[in-house]
Amino acid sequence: MTFCPPKGRVATAVGADEPNMMKSRIPVVLLACGSFNPITNMHLRLFEVARDHLHQTAVPELKLLCGADVLKSFRTPNLWKEAHIQEIVEKFGMVCVGRAGHDPKGYVLESPVLQRHQHNVHLAKEPVQNEISATYIRRALGQGQSVKYLLPDAVIAYIKEHKLYTNDSSREGKSTQGNEGKTS
Repeated sequence: MTFCPPKGRVATAVGADEPNMMKSRIPVVLLACGSFNPITNMHLRLFEVARDHLHQTAVPELKLLCGADVLKSFRTPNLWKEAHIQEIVEKFGMVCVGRAGHDPKGYVLESPVLQRHQHNVHLAKEPVQNEISATYIRRALGQGQSVKYLLPDAVIAYIKEHKLYTNDSSREGKSTQGNEGKTS
């Protein structure tokens, strides 16, 4: 088990096969944006990949966590205010986890604001590429397909209990059809 000691302190390792001392890990708070609609195991995986990346590079404090699709959305006219992007990357920074079919490094280089603050934009690579998105899962649920192993069991139970993402739910106003084109 690992814990984050106060900054500047060294944690004592427990266990005969571990060294007596290990490097201190810097605590991190990750703020994530996206629809998370519904939340998938890949959404949860974003946090794991970002945490591991930040512990290896010893950077963090408070960062925006996003997938490459959100980074790409910075280019969408009238979706983000440039002043907000500037404030995020200048004051806090961000961790972007790569996603199949996206070029996060290219998105950074195409944006003057991101390029100017690229030292504060951390690109973490997902070692296990997965093209599953919330949009795909909503579509599968709407077609009555199984999403086992794509969502936590508690989320699947909640969706079934509340009859979300079904053809019936759209008639009852419970569908998220309006979110189909949004990033997840």
